[in-house]
Amino acid sequence: MREIKLFIDSANIKKIRQISEYYPIDGVTTNPSIIVKEERPFIPLLKEIQCVLGDEKILFVQTIAQKAEKIVKEAIYIRDFLSGNVVIKIPVTKEGIKAIRKLSLIGVQTLATTVYTPLNAYLAAKAGASYVAPYVNRIDNLTGNGVQVVKNIVEVLSKEYTNCKVLAASFKNTQQILDVSLIGSHGVTASPDIIDEFLNIPTIEANVNQFRKEWFDLYGSETFIE
Repeated sequence: MREIKLFIDSANIKKIRQISEYYPIDGVTTNPSIIVKEERPFIPLLKEIQCVLGDEKILFVQTIAQKAEKIVKEAIYIRDFLSGNVVIKIPVTKEGIKAIRKLSLIGVQTLATTVYTPLNAYLAAKAGASYVAPYVNRIDNLTGNGVQVVKNIVEVLSKEYTNCKVLAASFKNTQQILDVSLIGSHGVTASPDIIDEFLNIPTIEANVNQFRKEWFDLYGSETFIE
């Protein structure tokens, strides 16, 4: 049975803690833009995120260098400073693919990010990436079909690169998340606000209130445990 992983796309400690308290989260994804919003020192922030997550859940951290050799150095730097389960995010540029190949040879797990086409994903998987992250909503904004791209990537990778997982990213609503889950994405990463929307159905609260009222009307108590 395929398990669909769920990741929080945020570096905000308060929001990560809140979402993790209530929902079965598998980890956190970050990128340079998300990190910068917090206006805090880089490594201490990542260590605090790990403290919230624990050692088993995955933390994704993205490099910012452009050349492969520097990307590799940044990846090793991150790995050496952080404990636990860390995956390095690398954009699918030519230099990025080169860096993924080098890191794969020394056992560093990577996620190929900024994926827009099945061939982007194919190259990354062939280079040794552990994950690929297609940008669903950004593809839609370019007059493409993000869900269809995810479907095509899943099909391409399933034929040969079964060790590379599809982690769909960039969502504007929960329908997109449902769609990519139905067509085979191994995981999704979404903002805390979108994850909260999973349960934002007004009739749920209405049903619960009715149950409680009917119980209270008969038994005069809001709980059966005194």
